[in-house]
Amino acid sequence: MSTSTPPTELFISKHVSYIQNLGESKDDLAYHLTAHLRLNAIYWGLTALSIMGHSDALNREEMVDFVMECWDEEAGGFGAHPGHDAHIHATLSAIQILIMQDALDRMDVDRVTKFILSLQQPSGVFAGDQWGEIDTRFLYCAVNALSLLGKLDLMDKEKTVDYISRCRNFDGGFGSVVGAESHAAQGVFVCVAALAILDRLDVVDLDTLGWWLSERQLPNGGLNGRPQKLEDVCYSFWVLSALSILKKVPWIDADKLTGFILSAQDPEGGGIADRPGDMVDVFHTHFGVAGLSILGYPGLVDLDPVYCMPADVIEKRGLRKGWKGLERREK
Repeated sequence: MSTSTPPTELFISKHVSYIQNLGESKDDLAYHLTAHLRLNAIYWGLTALSIMGHSDALNREEMVDFVMECWDEEAGGFGAHPGHDAHIHATLSAIQILIMQDALDRMDVDRVTKFILSLQQPSGVFAGDQWGEIDTRFLYCAVNALSLLGKLDLMDKEKTVDYISRCRNFDGGFGSVVGAESHAAQGVFVCVAALAILDRLDVVDLDTLGWWLSERQLPNGGLNGRPQKLEDVCYSFWVLSALSILKKVPWIDADKLTGFILSAQDPEGGGIADRPGDMVDVFHTHFGVAGLSILGYPGLVDLDPVYCMPADVIEKRGLRKGWKGLERREK
């Protein structure tokens, strides 16, 4: 992708077509190399479409049927692709998709709840699957999923909060495990969002973390995930979501960040890349659109930054927390 003049508008119709066409070329090597992310990618695509006001752009029945094909009967959770082992990340994506498609009745909620609870460790953190890898990403997936299912009271909340507290660093941020450096996505967002769901934001040093997050903005307007790293469109969500939960989105330059996200679009084929000039993908398309929604970009639907789902879906379930993005601007 190349363009002499950076785009100044969001090419919604192009992005809708781009997402609709994903997966059509099943003979492509890339399609098979990304099988381990298939269910997550459907969630990214559906959420992006919903935020752009096109939630019905994909076939609902086909989507719900595919989700159920990813069910791991032995484990009681969902894998990322039919035949894959159950994982907490794929299970969260399945729950989010089924809720957005009003099809949660297709899922065995009690078995899924049991699967998620089985992954909590004595320390309070969660493993991703039966093989035992742990970090705060999986903790957030568990808290998010159990909250959406109305089963949050069944987990050991105090142990979870204690583990998050031990991941907090001197700079106000959080690492992915105890002792790890602060990271905007793998540490800060997942810990802050989990604490928001658990109503325990008292654990956060609001001003110090707000400062650390605002320091993630680079001169070109983009955001990085930690010091001395390159800007990346996906951090438009990870950083902004945490700032919105802290109610400190105005601490960054919204206009410069908006311009950076728009400059990473492919104006011909649709989609958004990690940065201008790179190949687009559904991951960055989703998180770019999500970031624009939090920034109040005109014509978009409100995104709930805690659950990373359309705000009206979360509000209907009575789960909205006290986050605050920028006011939606007029076109």
